[in-house]
Amino acid sequence: MLALTELGGRLRAAREEKGISLDQLQSMTKIQKKYLSGIEEGDYSQIPGKFYVRAFIKQYAEAVGLSADELFEEYKNEIPAAYEDDLSEQLSRVQTRRTVSARTSKIAELLPKILIGVAIVAVLFLIWYFFSKNVDTGKQPAGNGKDQSVDIKESDEIKTPEPNPDKKEKAESKEENDPQDPNEDTENAEQELAMDNVSGNVTAYNLSGTDKFELKVSAAASGETWVKILDGNNQELFQGMLQNGASQSFDLSDQNSAYIIIGRAFETDIHVNDQKLEYELDPVQHVTQEISIKFDKE
Repeated sequence: MLALTELGGRLRAAREEKGISLDQLQSMTKIQKKYLSGIEEGDYSQIPGKFYVRAFIKQYAEAVGLSADELFEEYKNEIPAAYEDDLSEQLSRVQTRRTVSARTSKIAELLPKILIGVAIVAVLFLIWYFFSKNVDTGKQPAGNGKDQSVDIKESDEIKTPEPNPDKKEKAESKEENDPQDPNEDTENAEQELAMDNVSGNVTAYNLSGTDKFELKVSAAASGETWVKILDGNNQELFQGMLQNGASQSFDLSDQNSAYIIIGRAFETDIHVNDQKLEYELDPVQHVTQEISIKFDKE
């Protein structure tokens, strides 16, 4: 310990020569005062780990203006011994880590093979399961397990009925004698709702081919719109908001026209005799529109 005591005395002398107290040195090096005092006294037993002895001596020397390398060379007979012991301990730890890493690496190499093996076993099991299930289903007897056969015999009692010529003649005679319903043509006649012209936001339509004029104006299922409806005499039939599928219906069969003012065309549906009116103007680009329908009654 003589060399270390001499090293401690040299460090202390340099510190005192610069007028630095142990408290000040502790603040400068961030090393606890008891460790600094131990270095000066040559007592390293309180320093945690032999590796820190060399590091603390180096910081002490640099703080008081001495060369750490020169001190280590001058007192190498003592200081390196403590360092080499710690180095052996670190090498042992590195070797342990390498051993653990090697084991981990082997496990990592084996893991894909293990997973592939498990997958193969699972696939083979599924193949066996479905194969055995299909075989059991094919062997399962039907009914009560006895062979059964069904004989299909043509019954003499079931015969395709022959057409009765008398009934056929009566039906044809009835079709010739019965007068045709005069309303049949009217009911089957197809109405025509055609666009006539467009002027600004006003679109004119013609309704023909029918004697019925039923108008229905409704809002979209989850929307709202404002509408105003006038009859052929310019009399107001409705004015207000329609929301969430609400509608207004009118029978205008005795009128010659109808006029509809729409606030939100893209959320407004118009039906004429259950036929939906198709907007000539894009209802998204032309939100406000006016629709004129002229009725040419049959």
